[in-house]
Amino acid sequence: MWKSLSRTVLNGESLIKTACNADLLLGNQTKRLLTAQNFGGRVTVAMITGDGVGPELMSGVKKVFTSAGVPVDFEEIETNHKQNTEETCFEAITAIRRNGVAIKGNIETKLDLLEADQKSPNVHIRTLLDLFANVIKVKSIPALPTRHNNIDIRIIRENTEGEYTHLEHESIPGVVETYKIITAKKSMRIARFAFEYARRNRRKKVTAIHKANIMKLADGLFLKCCREVADEFPDIEFDSMIVDNTAMQLVSNPEQFDVMLLPNLYGNIVGNICCGLVGGAGMVGGANIGDKYRVFETATRNTGKGIAGMNIANPSAMLFASTLMLKYVGFTSHASMINHAIIDTIQKDGITTPDIGGKHTTTDVIDSICYKLKQQTYVPVRLNEQYIKRALAN
Repeated sequence: MWKSLSRTVLNGESLIKTACNADLLLGNQTKRLLTAQNFGGRVTVAMITGDGVGPELMSGVKKVFTSAGVPVDFEEIETNHKQNTEETCFEAITAIRRNGVAIKGNIETKLDLLEADQKSPNVHIRTLLDLFANVIKVKSIPALPTRHNNIDIRIIRENTEGEYTHLEHESIPGVVETYKIITAKKSMRIARFAFEYARRNRRKKVTAIHKANIMKLADGLFLKCCREVADEFPDIEFDSMIVDNTAMQLVSNPEQFDVMLLPNLYGNIVGNICCGLVGGAGMVGGANIGDKYRVFETATRNTGKGIAGMNIANPSAMLFASTLMLKYVGFTSHASMINHAIIDTIQKDGITTPDIGGKHTTTDVIDSICYKLKQQTYVPVRLNEQYIKRALAN
């Protein structure tokens, strides 16, 4: 026995290494069982607070979850900027791998700290964890005064290649070359994801956005892959549109779009336009999806550095992102309850932040949502009459 114990102690370092690399040893399904609804039905989620208004918004998420009685615990990771991207993101990536799911504030890209060949922290997280699909749900809220009030679009953006591969160099002084990488493998993957998403969510049409009239090889390959996958889904209508025409069509007739399928850079631009159509950066949540991990964040990925600490940031986008996360981990009733509380606060109570024409603070919005949730989750305790008599007698 003592020999066995000593071997265990001597091998302590290898045991620690084994535990730290559990994701390499356990199958994805086993990991899900270890981190999802067990141990009393609670789930642990990584919370990457991010920069700018991120910490304020995350504080609001925690308050709302407490008021709604959501059985989620957070492993909080603060952003500590280091000299290189890998060090800055190490704790965040470790937490995401450990939990499988995260809610994330945007991390500021500090250009003065990054070398020319280093990716921004946000891109590094997405590419290292292969979060290949960015999904944004853009939907009008009737109470908000916008030009169009019947928007219901899903944006599906390829998240790992295109212009975001950070392959660029100065060939001669004053001449810089940047590479746009489009591969058939990743184009087929995102196209199939989009069509499966459309079928699963009973959407009727997928529109691929491109610039194949100019970039005949790169965007031409993307469009070719989309068309090939479309042939496998005869029940889903397929269309394509050049990206510059798309921008005009969005601001003039956005109701024509259902599911939009885009490569990386176009997805970023079009996604921001769509968010602007329904109220701006503070109103839309999104998800970054991979085969193993999911990271939920605001759709436009802004840090809001200019309004940090002013208590005027709109918490709705991060709260909507948090409800997408709740649906993913199986707490659909909590997600629905929080979504309704957000909408009622805006639509019925008119409690809104300045970005959408209101005069209230972040705290005002959060408090209103929490009040509504507490009314729904409060359970009165009724004591047995005999129990009360015995308690008084003692």
